[in-house]
Amino acid sequence: MPLGEICNRTVVVATRGTRLDEAARLMREHHVGSLVVVDETALGRKPVGIITDRDIVIEVAAMGVPLATVTVEEAMAPDLIIGRETDPVWDTVARMREKGVRRLPVVNGDGVLQGIVTMDDLLELLTEHFDGLVKTVVREQTKEARSRK
Repeated sequence: MPLGEICNRTVVVATRGTRLDEAARLMREHHVGSLVVVDETALGRKPVGIITDRDIVIEVAAMGVPLATVTVEEAMAPDLIIGRETDPVWDTVARMREKGVRRLPVVNGDGVLQGIVTMDDLLELLTEHFDGLVKTVVREQTKEARSRK
């Protein structure tokens, strides 16, 4: 299954120059724990980073730095790991595990932001698959019990 089939197409974004107080407000307003940092290009929004609520708290607020004095670019993680819409989901899971990331922007062939996939999305997908397997086992047991009466 390609990543594009499961990614969340609604992505809350910020630009490099967004102040952290505004980033925190956006996270609260949209009930998300991260923002994809983008550059606006002629083709569309291209992801350049991710800023998380944890980045804001651990790296800036806990140090006593006023959030209004720091930009997203100054606080975001330096290395961005992205996925392509056509990437297989399970390969993406392996990459996320290897790189230690919980969120992954999803782009098209031009590198334009199309969505985001999170550990929560992947857990939901796994839960659906496990539920299907459990139902198969129960159905088999019921069928066997009926045939042996």
